[in-house]
Amino acid sequence: MSTTPTSTRVALVTGGSGGIGSRVVERLAHDGIAVAIHYAGNPARAQDVAAAVTAVGGRAITVGGDVADEHAMAAAFDAVEAELGGVDVVVNTAGTMTLGPIATFDLDALDRMHRTNIRGTFVVSQLAANRLRPGGALINFSTSQTRGQLPTYGPYAASKAAVEGMTLVLARELRGKDVTVNAVAPGPVATPLFLDGKDEATVAHFATVVPLERLGQPDDVAEVVAFLAGPGRWVNGQVLFTNGGLA
Repeated sequence: MSTTPTSTRVALVTGGSGGIGSRVVERLAHDGIAVAIHYAGNPARAQDVAAAVTAVGGRAITVGGDVADEHAMAAAFDAVEAELGGVDVVVNTAGTMTLGPIATFDLDALDRMHRTNIRGTFVVSQLAANRLRPGGALINFSTSQTRGQLPTYGPYAASKAAVEGMTLVLARELRGKDVTVNAVAPGPVATPLFLDGKDEATVAHFATVVPLERLGQPDDVAEVVAFLAGPGRWVNGQVLFTNGGLA
């Protein structure tokens, strides 16, 4: 572990080149936080996000690895500590979503999704629990579908319910370490993860059921993450449903 002193807070954002992840990166950088942009399979996209941060005076690096591989992610944390001096914020936006009815859902697809969403979140949370500096924050990602009960979302909701469970327990286990642990649970957000495979009528329906009568935008979610990563120190062990009032 690097012991290089730094006065700048440092964040590692898994899935940092994705639709929500990239906006989280840019929002944290706006607050003066140095950011490490994690990617699994698209280093060029991660480099583009890093370039956007550095172009406006921020500091950014990229790190790769499978979030479910504890050795790869330990190496990613090592790289962040060596380059930026430590880790103060970990944001787990990395995730995957496959939809289908429970009665006929392909179990191999279930295993693949749960490997990223459950094991991946567990691996990164475990590392964060041991690496975050005092005053740090771990922010995991759930979904509003853990209480939405929409057909075809069962397998995905199950994976994210597990994320909520581990998040709430870890917040209590880190008593005395001055580290907050929370989860953000977005509703429908206009990203490729949500939009892929949906026709215009379906997308329009999701917009109308939200009391604010629109889909969320990545910036809406990034603002909540920035609050938890910075001033929201009295929020701990919570799931914040960021969904425009969707039940």
